[in-house]
Amino acid sequence: MANSSASYIHMVHHLIEECLVFNMSKEECMEALSKHADIKPIITSTVWNELEKENKGFFEAYTKRRQGQVTEMEAKNRIQNMLSKSPKRETEETEQ
Repeated sequence: MANSSASYIHMVHHLIEECLVFNMSKEECMEALSKHADIKPIITSTVWNELEKENKGFFEAYTKRRQGQVTEMEAKNRIQNMLSKSPKRETEETEQ
């Protein structure tokens, strides 16, 4: 039984690594593994937490990078939103 438990944990560990490759958050990973691999979120969360303890520097950098990407995406969305609300360039050119 211990061997099957260890192999199960190893599989969850591997799947979490795949989630990291796809730049997922812990919550996104928990949801994905629950939906697609039938792994209980508490299992994913526990393994993720252990990986964070063992690889503190990596996860700190990963979290900062993800936060930066979210901020960048928010900025792009705001700019696109502003542009969509502003008058079209064609209107400005015809008025000149």
